[in-house]
Amino acid sequence: MTAIVRIAARGEGVAADGRHVALAAPGDTLADDGGVIPGPHHIDPPCRHYPECGGCQLQHLDDESWAGFITDRIASALDAHGLTTTIRPPALSPPRTRRRATLHYEPSGRIGFTAARSHQIVDLHECHVLAPALFALVRPLKRLLPTFKAKRRLDVHLTLADQGVDVLVKGVAPEGLAHHDALTAFAQDHGVARVAFDDGMGPETRWEPEPVTMTLGGTRGGVAVPLPPAAFLQATAEGEATLVAAVREAIGGAKIAADLFAGLGTFALALPGRVYAAEGARDAIMALKAAAGRAQRLVFTEHRDLFRRPLTTAELDRFDAIVIDPPRAGARDQVAQLAAATVPVIAYVSCNPSTFAADAQRLCDGGYTLDWVQPVGQFRWSTHVELAARFSRSPS
Repeated sequence: MTAIVRIAARGEGVAADGRHVALAAPGDTLADDGGVIPGPHHIDPPCRHYPECGGCQLQHLDDESWAGFITDRIASALDAHGLTTTIRPPALSPPRTRRRATLHYEPSGRIGFTAARSHQIVDLHECHVLAPALFALVRPLKRLLPTFKAKRRLDVHLTLADQGVDVLVKGVAPEGLAHHDALTAFAQDHGVARVAFDDGMGPETRWEPEPVTMTLGGTRGGVAVPLPPAAFLQATAEGEATLVAAVREAIGGAKIAADLFAGLGTFALALPGRVYAAEGARDAIMALKAAAGRAQRLVFTEHRDLFRRPLTTAELDRFDAIVIDPPRAGARDQVAQLAAATVPVIAYVSCNPSTFAADAQRLCDGGYTLDWVQPVGQFRWSTHVELAARFSRSPS
């Protein structure tokens, strides 16, 4: 009999003797015949599709052990780079709160997430992760999409916007009156905010009775930002609120701050004082510019690819604080410039503990101190981990 002591990065239980065991939770016992005897943290998964569906990897864990997995992922990544700090209790988003997702549809009629470690689509009949407004469109989409007679798999991007659900279908485009009528009936019957299609030439909107927006800004007051089709958003409103609060705490009352990889302005619109926002996606930064202008926010925007042209140390030193929220690959070149800067405080938001830890080491080698990390579990029952962290530099 061997105890399961932790969860590995991909979601398997790890026994005390080092063996990896699928669908095991900390506190379970591995019997001599290889069977798993459930322990106090092993729960009955609520969804009929688990574990076949790849949308969740950890539905057999209770919240305590899921939070422990998140903390361990971050601590292990930091330890690999010789770093330690205060890791706060993770903020876990509740079930059925995910407001953006990409489903897949195949001509056979299946629509859902792909199966674990497979390209096969699991035909969704229930989902304990998606917001109800998103899941409510699964069956209607299953009736609509066959009318387009697609010969290959389609990607369906769903986002819960201010006006309702925004739908972008990639891989096909409607043609003719019959398609137009079917699309109009679908949108009207289900209160859809927008329907767009992308057959490889970029999104083309076919239904949008009023401009689609997403309200951002946190406690500073909401700003309705134009929402480009399939634009990046934090996965849940709860996760976004935690990250925004952590960033605001990290930078304090900075009079002038920079938001790097600003996207639509999730952080820029929530920051005090004047804000410089840089983003490489043109549609996102133009949406932020328009929204900030209408709301009379002191946000100066620049369309800038921070991978090809990171802010230099001289540019960074103009700010009281820096907020940086790079993609999963991290921001090696931009962090190299930050490490040599004299900015007093940095708020770093990450969706990848490994690349965050590598960037954290570069910043600490440059003289910064990693003060704390706030973990966030936005992707319910998933191995995906997000965080916000504060770095500070003592005055020389």
